[in-house]
Amino acid sequence: MNTITPWVALSFALSCAAGAQAADKSGSTIVRDYTDIVVPADQQAYETGVKNFNQCLHQHGFKYTWKAWIHETGNTYAYSYVTDPLSWEAFDAMSAAGKACDQALRAAVNPHLKSETSAFFEMMPALSHMPKGKPPTSAYIEVTYFKLKPGHEATEAFTAAAKKIAAAAEKSNWAVNYMIGAVREGAGDAPDFILVIPAKSWAEIGKEPDPSVWKMVENVYGKDSGQAIRKSVNDAVQNESEHVDSYSAELTYMASGQ
Repeated sequence: MNTITPWVALSFALSCAAGAQAADKSGSTIVRDYTDIVVPADQQAYETGVKNFNQCLHQHGFKYTWKAWIHETGNTYAYSYVTDPLSWEAFDAMSAAGKACDQALRAAVNPHLKSETSAFFEMMPALSHMPKGKPPTSAYIEVTYFKLKPGHEATEAFTAAAKKIAAAAEKSNWAVNYMIGAVREGAGDAPDFILVIPAKSWAEIGKEPDPSVWKMVENVYGKDSGQAIRKSVNDAVQNESEHVDSYSAELTYMASGQ
């Protein structure tokens, strides 16, 4: 695994990261995520139901893309669907446009679910390190959820440290690319931040970064400052969880013209 211990072992989709540079200027920084937990015996029926639902969306000219990611580690009966970056206002239009297929979703997909969760992610380009222009195609993403300790102090410490790390990665032209998002409107047990790193293959996932994140930070800021940044992250994080997802073209709804 591309271990960036202890604060990341790097689901946004890579498409979200692709919009990171433009998002700052356009205001389209919000991504919605639905994660489905499927009854194991109903997995095939569930996937068929998603395809039927997508067909309904196409028939009604639905213009918003939902990219599908299958969880390869952790709960392997989990599927995540994420939008491209949008403005908050766009989700009102999306909701209205999708009503035509609500019944298809309830009839073809919902019966095969154990549970479903949803949240919004606000992309944070200042805390991230992504290539300029269009990023490379990603078959996998490594995802880390961060739950911070209670209080605004932990949030401020985490974001300040993440901003310094991203600046160091930019200055040193660090080879590892990643995107950080802040979780919005999640439940009480939802993480506070999500961190995603794209990968082309399992071989790339298993390759250790050289230099490591903390070595890279020390190279830029010096050993004492690097250790202080590391400690501030450790002190802010309450717990974290990780998983790897693979992109599913079959379950993705791609709006016409994209």
